[in-house]
Amino acid sequence: MLSLRSSMLRRFSLFGSNSWSIPHSHPPASTLMGVRAHGSWHHGRHARPRSSGGFAVTGSVPSMTSSAPITLGAATVGRGLNAKGLHSTAICGGPLADNDGSDVIAVGDSKRRNDRAAEAIAVEARYGAFNYAPLPVVLSHGIGAMVWDVQGTAYLDFLAAYSAVNQGHCHPRLVAAMASQAATLTLTSRAFYNNRLGPLLERLCTTFGYDRALPMNTGVEGGETAVKLARRWGYQVKGIPDNAARVLFARGNFWGRTIAAVSTSGDEGSFRGFGPLVPGFSQIPYNDVGALQAALEADPNVAAFMVEPIQGEAGVIIPDEGYMAAVGRLCRKHRVLLIADEVQTGLGRTGYMLATEHDGPDARADIVVLGKALSGGMLPVSAVLASDEVMGVLSPGDHGSTYGGNPLGAAVAGVALDILEKEELCASSVARGQQLRDGLTKLSQSGTRGSNLITAVRGRGLMNAFQVKDDGREGGTAWRVCVNMAHAGVLAKPTHGNIIRLSPPLVVTEEQVDTALESIKRALRATVQTKK
Repeated sequence: MLSLRSSMLRRFSLFGSNSWSIPHSHPPASTLMGVRAHGSWHHGRHARPRSSGGFAVTGSVPSMTSSAPITLGAATVGRGLNAKGLHSTAICGGPLADNDGSDVIAVGDSKRRNDRAAEAIAVEARYGAFNYAPLPVVLSHGIGAMVWDVQGTAYLDFLAAYSAVNQGHCHPRLVAAMASQAATLTLTSRAFYNNRLGPLLERLCTTFGYDRALPMNTGVEGGETAVKLARRWGYQVKGIPDNAARVLFARGNFWGRTIAAVSTSGDEGSFRGFGPLVPGFSQIPYNDVGALQAALEADPNVAAFMVEPIQGEAGVIIPDEGYMAAVGRLCRKHRVLLIADEVQTGLGRTGYMLATEHDGPDARADIVVLGKALSGGMLPVSAVLASDEVMGVLSPGDHGSTYGGNPLGAAVAGVALDILEKEELCASSVARGQQLRDGLTKLSQSGTRGSNLITAVRGRGLMNAFQVKDDGREGGTAWRVCVNMAHAGVLAKPTHGNIIRLSPPLVVTEEQVDTALESIKRALRATVQTKK
């Protein structure tokens, strides 16, 4: 068992400027998910360690108090941490370098996989379904914006489980809340009340300004709930004839893989072979106010328009300024519910608690779907927010979930919201996101080898992407860049062929963003140099 001590946090800044210092003592406490949680948490990056309380990470996470170097990706990072944080000494060539000292990375070098990593990949391939294509990295530990693989190699996580880990991996307050509630009561079903759900519902409604909240588990369940609410509202309140309600969706949307979700998709790979699809759904172009206006004027039976304020899976597609406000005004004019899918964009990811806030009060949605970071990545928790008029269409038995509103999830979600507010993670998202985009833009214009692969940089807050030239080779440029980024110590995944999303936990520090930019620079150079 290795401990991450307070001195490490002061030097390594895993949880940023509002982190907890970790005491030197290891109090007896219940252990959950590799982290001991006990006592109160002490704010302040430069705070002195307390004499009691704190947490310790167990397992193979490297000790930051030793003099041995940390392995970051396939590179070696010197121990002395200066004002530049993780790369106080430059990332050394080491196993990344060719004999001539160049940064050519041997992609897929089997010699770098130890038996544990190879076995984990082989077992998953043998017994799992083939519905994912992960990067060949086997992770075992995480804290803040960092994760470690089974070989003890450290990485900066710039995917954050598709924005589910906004508060950082294994945030000590979340781990403590989960450990405490897990030892008390985890599940009651909604057949009975529990003492944790009510406070969470109140917190959700007061935080976001809605009358009522309906708890679910996954983001796609939240989307399904929103569609059901909209259809029922359309029949009971708007007066749409039975079975005639239509729901509009923005083309390029992604909100899950259920039959209803793929029935709204324009991606043939999502729905091919899964028909017949759900009727009553139509797509219109994203970021096209005129198309929405035409669709609403053509059919009085439209009950709702469901849209992501920024499209994530499509490649971080950001609409024109004022788009969401114009959408809100049109929906109100035609008495159509605006459903904001904030599963990825909400909870600080774009610099706001809700991404629709960027366009002002006219963009306020009638129904909001939250998920992912609502639990800080600890377990599936989602929620749907709406007015009395909309939520009032449901009666007992109309909708439900055995696990939705469970006391374990409710306890964790309340703390997750508290962390976002008290640690001012929306402000951090704005600052670090601007730093990241500025750095990528500067890199694209630098003239260094490989920098010309970048063709576009975009984002808002810490929801960002850069686009690369696709040379048509097998695997695609973006995939090879991501593999090389992993070797250089930064984890990300491509989407839609040549787009690489960058969405680190909101606790990522200024130093860590600088380190990531340097690693991306090295990965681009390696991608060019390994061309055949």
